[in-house]
Amino acid sequence: MISINSPLKADEIIELLENQDGQFTFVEKKGIKLLFETTIEDKVVAARLARETIKKEPWGSVLYFQAVAVE
Repeated sequence: MISINSPLKADEIIELLENQDGQFTFVEKKGIKLLFETTIEDKVVAARLARETIKKEPWGSVLYFQAVAVE
């Protein structure tokens, strides 16, 4: 599981990551924390991929957020 912490653009982040060839599935939102299940074995790699995917968006390059692996 990975966690994306962002106070803004939650809906856009969910839609973006869920459209990544089935690699991410939205689980729940807790405050500013978005939790995703992932099919990627290495959760650190999954968090890095999510971060890179978000940063490629025009709004993602200026968005303050954190992507981390969750045990």
